[in-house]
Amino acid sequence: MKIRLLLTSLFLSILLLSCKQSNPKEIITNEDSKPKIAERYTADWQSLKKHNAAPEWFQDAKFGIYFHWGVYSVPAFGNEWYPNKMYKPGTKEFEHHKKTYGDQSVFGYHHFIPKFTAENFDADQWADLFKKSGAKFAGPVAQHHDGFAMWDSKVNPWNAKNKGPKKDITGELAKALRKKEMKLITTFHHARNLQRNITNPNRLDAFDSHYFYNPKYHTGTKDPELGKLYGLISSKEFEQYWYDQIVEVVDQYQPDIIWFDTWFNSIDQQKVKEMCSYYFNNAKTNDQEVVIAYKQSDLPKEIGVKDIEQGGRRELGELPWMTDITLSNNSWCYVSGQTYKTADLVLRNMIDVVSKNGVVLLNISPKADGTIPLEQRKVLEELGDWFSKYGEAIYNTRPYSIFGFGTATAEAGEFGGQSATVAYTSDDVRLTQSKDGKTVYMMLLGKPQAGKKINYHMLSPHRYYPNSDVKKITLLGTNIPVEFHSDDYRQFEITIPNAPMDELSTVFKIELE
Repeated sequence: MKIRLLLTSLFLSILLLSCKQSNPKEIITNEDSKPKIAERYTADWQSLKKHNAAPEWFQDAKFGIYFHWGVYSVPAFGNEWYPNKMYKPGTKEFEHHKKTYGDQSVFGYHHFIPKFTAENFDADQWADLFKKSGAKFAGPVAQHHDGFAMWDSKVNPWNAKNKGPKKDITGELAKALRKKEMKLITTFHHARNLQRNITNPNRLDAFDSHYFYNPKYHTGTKDPELGKLYGLISSKEFEQYWYDQIVEVVDQYQPDIIWFDTWFNSIDQQKVKEMCSYYFNNAKTNDQEVVIAYKQSDLPKEIGVKDIEQGGRRELGELPWMTDITLSNNSWCYVSGQTYKTADLVLRNMIDVVSKNGVVLLNISPKADGTIPLEQRKVLEELGDWFSKYGEAIYNTRPYSIFGFGTATAEAGEFGGQSATVAYTSDDVRLTQSKDGKTVYMMLLGKPQAGKKINYHMLSPHRYYPNSDVKKITLLGTNIPVEFHSDDYRQFEITIPNAPMDELSTVFKIELE
């Protein structure tokens, strides 16, 4: 009898263990609740759409920084597409390269790598600057179109730890940012790296490949390792290579946002789905809420956050969205003679984005030696000074029923929406509100005239008056009251107080009953 009971108990234990191992779900326990079952994401759109594309922390953050910094920063000429254009006869980069460094057949792009020293790079100092600027997340262009990885890679031999700086740029910065309680973003642009037109001489410089094949140059190399830099591998091998590098960054650094510079249409869609599911499942394991940012129609809107390059929406976005803009005027990377946007231009366009349910990713351009030019630092510090006073109107807010109103004319953006360099004035108003809806923030995109009475009829009871009566209005950052009237259906009149106004943007805090 005892033997029979023992055998029965053993059989039930094996059966239970078998069921446990075959269950595709994770059991998550919580001391304050019953056990919860969390499904793993599978590599199909239906499963991936269950992901929360824009978690609350992301909607609260509003502002992040990244930087185009790599081997292309060494020549500091033209722009970050130098490795592409230096091989194209007729371009200024082609002529500059021959004159400055010699013929492309002798001095190829990879010969710049030892000159990419980054000797002045200090992750803690960079993170400190980013924090003081008001950014809530930051990180590197992990890999641009050129094929050089800015992390310690076992997958890609052409990486910053192995060559050039001999530093794990991404790893050092991730550690420094998290010490400042900031989130990490890593951006990927390498889908374009593959030479897709080797057998088609009519498409050798097509837009879907960064390098074009030429047996006279290193872009036609037969060296297997060099071929990885110049995209000279098979399509099948490249797609796995593309995937493996993203997975490596996810495993090693657990970025909170991974951002992609389009060209998903050039990657096998199943491989894209596998990448998304890997990232989401890794985040689930690490108890992270993560974001994938994409461009154009590269992903379904339920899976990621859409990014509009160098621009913004003309109207309030139904879903949270993103824009990547650059501080410089001529290039995303540092180039000699670079000029920069002013803090007022950058901030006012940022406020416009936030009022329309957007998040701003601002690009800066360090030099090859790892220094951030003084002009860029000064703009970041000016932004930080404004955010330190008026950040309440930006962070942790949500869109008002309308984004605002005004007189500025916005030109079309190159990649959709409107330009990122609209010349706003104090006649332009942008609105946000607190999450609980009890406070509305009215930001004038310029310095108004003290004592002036202005009727903002778009906020009148006949238009978009707050949902509750106005209790009081103050000049944000002070206790100075603001006189207002809304006695009839077409009036919401404010008297600008006789007090110092902010040159970049003046903010009024409207508290509701």
